Amino acid sequence: MSDSRKRHEALLYHAKPKPGKIEVVPTKKYATQHDLALAYSPGVAEPCLEIAKDKNNSYKYTSKGNLVAVISNGTAVLGLGDIGPDASKPVMEGKGVLFKIFADIDVFDIEVNETDVDKFIEIVKAISPTFGGINLEDIKAPEAFEIERRLKAELDIPVMHDDQHGTAIISAAALKNAIEIANKDFSKVKIVVNGAGAAAISCTRLYLRLGAKTENIVMCDSKGVIRKDRDNLTSEKAEFATSQDLHTLEEAMHNADVFIGLSQGNVVTPEMLLSMAKNPIVFAMANPVPEINYDLAIATRKDIIMATGRSDHPNQVNNVLGFPFIFRGALDVRATKINEEMKMAAVHALADLAKKSVPEQVNIVYDEVSLSFGKEYIIPKPFDPRLIYEIPPAIAKAAIESGVALEPITDWEKYREELMERSGSGRKEIRMIHNRAKSNIKRIVFAEADYLDVLKAAQRVHDEKIGLPILLGRKEVILALKEEIGFTAEVPILDPKTDEEDDRRNRYGEAYWKSRQRKGRTLTEAKKLMRERNYFAAMMVNENEADALITGYSRPYPSVVRPILELIEKDKGISRVAACNLMITKQGPLFLADTTININPTAKDLIKITQMTSNLVKMFGMKPNVAMVSFSNFGSSKSESSQKISEAVAYIHRNYPNAVVDGEIQADFALNPEMLAKEFPFSKLNGKKVNVLIFPNLEAANITYKLFKEVHGADSIGPVILGLSKPVHVLQLGASVDEMVNMAALAAVDAQQREKSK
Repeated sequence: MSDSRKRHEALLYHAKPKPGKIEVVPTKKYATQHDLALAYSPGVAEPCLEIAKDKNNSYKYTSKGNLVAVISNGTAVLGLGDIGPDASKPVMEGKGVLFKIFADIDVFDIEVNETDVDKFIEIVKAISPTFGGINLEDIKAPEAFEIERRLKAELDIPVMHDDQHGTAIISAAALKNAIEIANKDFSKVKIVVNGAGAAAISCTRLYLRLGAKTENIVMCDSKGVIRKDRDNLTSEKAEFATSQDLHTLEEAMHNADVFIGLSQGNVVTPEMLLSMAKNPIVFAMANPVPEINYDLAIATRKDIIMATGRSDHPNQVNNVLGFPFIFRGALDVRATKINEEMKMAAVHALADLAKKSVPEQVNIVYDEVSLSFGKEYIIPKPFDPRLIYEIPPAIAKAAIESGVALEPITDWEKYREELMERSGSGRKEIRMIHNRAKSNIKRIVFAEADYLDVLKAAQRVHDEKIGLPILLGRKEVILALKEEIGFTAEVPILDPKTDEEDDRRNRYGEAYWKSRQRKGRTLTEAKKLMRERNYFAAMMVNENEADALITGYSRPYPSVVRPILELIEKDKGISRVAACNLMITKQGPLFLADTTININPTAKDLIKITQMTSNLVKMFGMKPNVAMVSFSNFGSSKSESSQKISEAVAYIHRNYPNAVVDGEIQADFALNPEMLAKEFPFSKLNGKKVNVLIFPNLEAANITYKLFKEVHGADSIGPVILGLSKPVHVLQLGASVDEMVNMAALAAVDAQQREKSK
């Protein structure tokens, strides 16, 4: 993607459909005058009076207990430097997004136009009653040290400067495990830290708490080794100044066991790497360009243990592994501060989690056969679902044991369950499917690439490395549109109607005719049909000249499905195909079937639809919990549609007793665990979070999925065609660019799965 294109897309993302990335949403009913009278005057006076009696009641009656301020003065924003508070706001909003999607913490971003330390501290103290915690962000050193130190001492809520402690905690956990794998002793390893900013100082202090020795640490800045005989050292740099006869980074690296890079890209050479001790540990955390390229480093030293700040290499040191979960644990026990004990608890919890057996869901997301503790897995992955229920309890326990928790937790199992419930609102399923698609890039045919939105989707698929697009359509139109949107990459463009494609059309036509010659097709007809883009595209997949197909944007669904079903064989054992939509809701993912194909499925069809949908759910790394929904509950109606569901459920219970499937059941009971447990305690769905809804007919399924999308704004992946032998998927007419990109990612993963099963 060109720089101008990246810039345009980034600006558009932040500007549309409305400016910014976060909003405030009411959490209480507000539809009636009665509701408003409770929300504001006169009802609001009652909690005000209770808080006036005891300010701790603000945690009971307001959102304070789940609200964090992300505060900056814009003096050290990312790698952009001192760009001011206004320009820092997109970053602070972005931090708020991460807090929300990873730990369900609400955020107000606060940009303060003040660089004077005393005044900045007074401003933060003055607004602190609003919040349950404060995350300081992008404040330059050395002022950041003083600001955090004083605010921690003078406020009674958790305060953390993530630029310092986030990287420190994650890298310390990774370093602890790396040293164990390298069979070294923390108290004896020689450590070189390149960089002397807030993160580097905090990292090094935390390594000392883990057992490193000051005399074994050499810190460098842009001037070289920080030595005791250098003038005008800040107190923080003086803390790690050395008297060793070393002056340059190259000299410091000789015989070093560990290199910690928090500086700039490409400052470490292969020669420096070769001069290090046996089994060197190298954390090149400059981003996006590490201190030494990952591939170069592992090619230079086979015995290296390597980590970076990048997501496209093993062992990513990513702050998102820390700050959301640290604040989650601190807020949940009303900690008055984030102390050293809590930070160390995070270090040990993260290090220990990497040693535990990795859930299949994580292996699937990262396209690994089996992630296991070792040189390429020293720290958990950001998409690991266990983070939300492993790290916060460790933080909470440390807060309780160190005496800073005002509301200790007693029922830890219940707390873990509450944490699991918080993890459903992050659209993580879409991130996961995109991530998996990138792990093994597949060729994806876009059969309608001469439409602007389809081409935009193909461009994103290419630029984000989700897949390799093959563009079908009128070549001159596609080229003109590519120029218009700045899609400069060289990708295949094919027009099935042109003379250029004569040979391919003839070849496809003959192959198609051989499969249909006893079903009324002549060879001439078969070759003529290959001029049609959907026939041509489907044959590309059939002939293994493409891995997957996306079509349907410009034509009604039935007219597109028909040729697909004619050309693409069904999977073994499948007599009827079906379709499913994945809806990303606030309560988590919901798979809805059959949304587009079977108008009035029989009981036998419903059994097969349930099996195929369950397999799709497993492809996402989830266990299917299936509700077969109706207007009745467990035999309360003897209608034809209810009875066929009962028949299907009875068959599944009889032949697949371990499957979590039940019905017929009304949708509200299926999705409301309390109602279900009270009225139908015998149901197999009790104690399970339903993630699949199977409908009795097409009308019910299609209406429900479109209501979810339009009324609730749920993201959708689908309709996903189930039961075909090839990854061919048909979009709804006029699908959005996002929907097409999501479908392409799923098609790529579908192709990966089929490749593995051969």
